Amino acid sequence: MKVTILTQFPDMFGPVTSSILGRAAEKGLLEISVVNIRDYTLDKHRKTDDTPFGGGAGMVMTPQPAFDALRACGAEGRRILYMSPRGPILDQKLAEDLAQEQEFFILCGHYEGVDERILQAWNMEEVSIGDYILTGGELAAMVLVDCVSRLIPGVLGSGDSLSEESIYSGLLEYPQYTKPRSYDGLDVPEVLFNGNHKLIHLWQYEQSLRLTAQRRPDLLKRYLDSKPNLTKDEKKILERVLQETQSIE
Repeated sequence: MKVTILTQFPDMFGPVTSSILGRAAEKGLLEISVVNIRDYTLDKHRKTDDTPFGGGAGMVMTPQPAFDALRACGAEGRRILYMSPRGPILDQKLAEDLAQEQEFFILCGHYEGVDERILQAWNMEEVSIGDYILTGGELAAMVLVDCVSRLIPGVLGSGDSLSEESIYSGLLEYPQYTKPRSYDGLDVPEVLFNGNHKLIHLWQYEQSLRLTAQRRPDLLKRYLDSKPNLTKDEKKILERVLQETQSIE
């Protein structure tokens, strides 16, 4: 997959070349190109924005440098995202959709955003990472790239890493532990040491159910509506947790 990010602040994108994404790039699974929009402005002071017509605070990205940068990158006819609080919220469905693309582009606005003609002329999809305001689209773009890239086969190294996570299973992830077995008077649950994989799985399932019921009842409802295919033992645990949750309410 190739992702091209257009921004006025390319130095912000160091993190996307580190850790798992950096290793994915080394393997040839992912290519991230960061384009400085300022390199395409015709303004002698390298300005890429101006005051908005009609008044108002802040600065707005002007069309010329954005148009020229997009043309130079070969973005014509490609899928282009614009990080914006006006767009639909990034969720796993959208991430999986984007993960099927061989290439897409992301435009990062800053300050008060971009001239509307940029969005219209290039048929951009607006995408939000949440109902709050950031100073620019750079951090949002990094969230999107991280979310999508880890879905590329081979990036995480193990399909189990994906299938066991909360968004895939429909439940929040169960508690995790590592060495030492006891620390500062706090012990790891004994069930994790008995070698019985069935009992360990059932314990993990119950913990996921309880955490989801306590912290994200909306996810639990969605999980129940999906009519999960459960074993007899899993059904018993689910019934018990639901009864306990109802009694607390």
